[in-house]
Amino acid sequence: MSSYPGWFCCSVLLLVCLGSAAKDEHFLGQREVTFDLDQLMQVMQQPESLDLQKEEDLSELLDPKEFPIEQMMVSPPDINGRERGRPSFGPRSFGGPPMLQYPVQFPLSRPTSNNLQAICLHGDHRPRYAIRSYFPASGFGQLKRQAEAVNNAESWFDVCCKGNQTWETEVTLCCATQAWELFVETFCSADSSVKDRLYDCCKLTGSDRLNCFDRDAPNPNYGATEELPVTPIPSTISFSFDQNTCQRAQMAPYSARADRKKKEKKASTAENVDISFPPGRPSADAIESLCGHQKLRPLYHTRCLPRSGFEWLARQAKTVNRIEKGYRQCCKKKQGVLSCVDQKWSGEIDRFCLTDSLSFSCCSSQSSADRYSCFHSMSTDPHYNKTSAPEDLSLNSICDTHKIIDRRFPVGFPLKLFVRQCCPLPEEERTACSAQKLEEMSKKLCSSGGRSPPTVRQCCKLPSQETPQCVSKILMNAVNKATNVLRQKQRKKCPLS
Repeated sequence: MSSYPGWFCCSVLLLVCLGSAAKDEHFLGQREVTFDLDQLMQVMQQPESLDLQKEEDLSELLDPKEFPIEQMMVSPPDINGRERGRPSFGPRSFGGPPMLQYPVQFPLSRPTSNNLQAICLHGDHRPRYAIRSYFPASGFGQLKRQAEAVNNAESWFDVCCKGNQTWETEVTLCCATQAWELFVETFCSADSSVKDRLYDCCKLTGSDRLNCFDRDAPNPNYGATEELPVTPIPSTISFSFDQNTCQRAQMAPYSARADRKKKEKKASTAENVDISFPPGRPSADAIESLCGHQKLRPLYHTRCLPRSGFEWLARQAKTVNRIEKGYRQCCKKKQGVLSCVDQKWSGEIDRFCLTDSLSFSCCSSQSSADRYSCFHSMSTDPHYNKTSAPEDLSLNSICDTHKIIDRRFPVGFPLKLFVRQCCPLPEEERTACSAQKLEEMSKKLCSSGGRSPPTVRQCCKLPSQETPQCVSKILMNAVNKATNVLRQKQRKKCPLS
């Protein structure tokens, strides 16, 4: 009984609180309830109350169905008196106002020949983000990293597009591709350096990561999304275009810190690059010239190339050589030649893109049909016509082939007279010299009787005015054979002369 006053005081206090809350049936929020803390503490500190300190079940008194309570969060002002964002209830990447209130056009898509013009044309009509003024002071870590990555990439694109005035399209595309790859690399590096939810594409590696970024791009065509020109924002990371990795033969190796002599030497070397890449896709209209004049198209040595700086040229040369080897096998077939050469061509193109998917523009196409069409359109000889006309041969060709004729296709009479007297003359004088020496030699051979070779003796049986023409045919037959041998030797050439 001695503890009854303490229990009575606690009960009265509880009933007062419940009664004050029940007065307003339309109460929808929490309101402040005041009580005398000192009086309560005096009662609770009485010795008699120590015997009654045990856990009590108050669920029947505090049934939430009878007392509905709506919790409303009110953000306290910050030090400067401005209202701050909504408090975070989870990881910090989920904090602050909804992400839709601070949209970022992220990620950017891979530059291609199809969107390169829009990249340069609409660069000042795509958004930039002033990080400090666009976002709240705290939170939104990943969105800020995305915005900074977009700012950097757009700034780098500007560098590439300004060079477009003097560069070829392939060079500008190569520059933009390098900028985009750096954009992916730097963003994933920054995103993984903090304890935050990692962007999904950054969990991948290699080409899978790049393809993932490309697929996620909200504006893959780089169209204009801003009505008014935006203010450029300088990049926070430097970008240096490495032209050595570009895949077009016309691109000169470039080194920003090389001395002037090395620059001039490399530039002159690049101007002498001679390779027909990529070859056009075989078609029914081109199959005759493709197979009929294959020996007239060159193959390429790769050992002649420098050890570094021309890996891209070596890969192109090897691809051409493998395609021509496949053509040679297919052209021997009697049926299905077109299907065979097309499979050889497409297979080698796919193989090439496995190693050069990041630097050759056509390899960036997701669809194989688009990729093949791009390669065919970039070919300098898509219908195999440029090498289809063999050079005209004449007696003047003896000057280049006489050694091969004497060694492998002897005609039975010496050619030193032609070489010694006609070859030193200018080109326009050789024909007259050759005709004169041929007539003199025909008379001499026919007057020698049985000492002439059998083929020449047959010519000597003809009327005298026809004898030089007959001997000329013997010579031209040897010239043809020697010329084919010379072409085979010259067919495999260095792509960098």
